[in-house]
Amino acid sequence: MNPNYVSEVAKAIRQEVPPSAMPDGDVDLLFLFYAVLAHTRGLATTGEDVHDAWTAWMTAVGEEHDSMVPFDELPAAVKEEDAPFVRAIRAVASKLSSTVR
Repeated sequence: MNPNYVSEVAKAIRQEVPPSAMPDGDVDLLFLFYAVLAHTRGLATTGEDVHDAWTAWMTAVGEEHDSMVPFDELPAAVKEEDAPFVRAIRAVASKLSSTVR
């Protein structure tokens, strides 16, 4: 991935996610989507936002999964799987908001 401001934020978010929460495979595109959330939603990023980004990523890489349904239709345990990513995005977003863009 060529470094630029979005890819740098994606890298920072990735570093905030516990290894046990990381999805399998090439997740570079997923974390670029998460970087966009950090820039656009910032501290207001929700589990639904993360789920939507994940679903878009899964679609982009040609995968299918039972969880590719609207967030409100997910069981609570599946929704909770988005929490580490929400925390990571918010953590990085808080640093972004303290810098001048």
